[in-house]
Amino acid sequence: MRAVVINCTLKASPEPSNTGALAGEVVKALEERGVTVDTVRAADLNLPPGVRTDMGPGDDWPRVHEMLLDAEILVVASPTWAGHPSSFAQRVIERMDAMISETDGDGRPVAYDRVAGVVCTGNEDGAHHVISEITGALGDFGYTIPAQAWTYWNKGPGPGDDYLDTDEGHGWAAKTGRAMAANLVTVAEALAAHPLQAPPE
Repeated sequence: MRAVVINCTLKASPEPSNTGALAGEVVKALEERGVTVDTVRAADLNLPPGVRTDMGPGDDWPRVHEMLLDAEILVVASPTWAGHPSSFAQRVIERMDAMISETDGDGRPVAYDRVAGVVCTGNEDGAHHVISEITGALGDFGYTIPAQAWTYWNKGPGPGDDYLDTDEGHGWAAKTGRAMAANLVTVAEALAAHPLQAPPE
């Protein structure tokens, strides 16, 4: 089983990413369950705006799209900015929109039988809003969202330490991340054994 983690931090590599650090807890839990995990950082890629899988020369999204099709699990990791997903998370969602009209050989949306979850970090309130926005879009595309398929770390409203600056709340976020990984794998295995049917005509 394979998973793709898309880190939607605003920071390009090699700058440390708080969101990537928490996502790493989920990666570790997935790998402990035998899942092969590939991680990409959206800020390192050239992702032109648009809602097509391939926007032309220089577009890095087709490579990510192929990774998504090769994986049963997707994790979108985003910081909270002004109570919303990051601009990179929104760009990823916009580029994934093309998957709605892409079908497999049985006429099913290509995202069928794949599961998805969300990792969120931030110093301000809004984690549940970020999670709901991202999972809502992924569900539209055809992904199955298992129960409790998320984890987050939130310092609370206003300024404060970043995830990497404090140990506060790490235990809960990591434990929730392990539950997230377990639920993603369990539902992915269930879908492999009992695939979704093509939508009715």
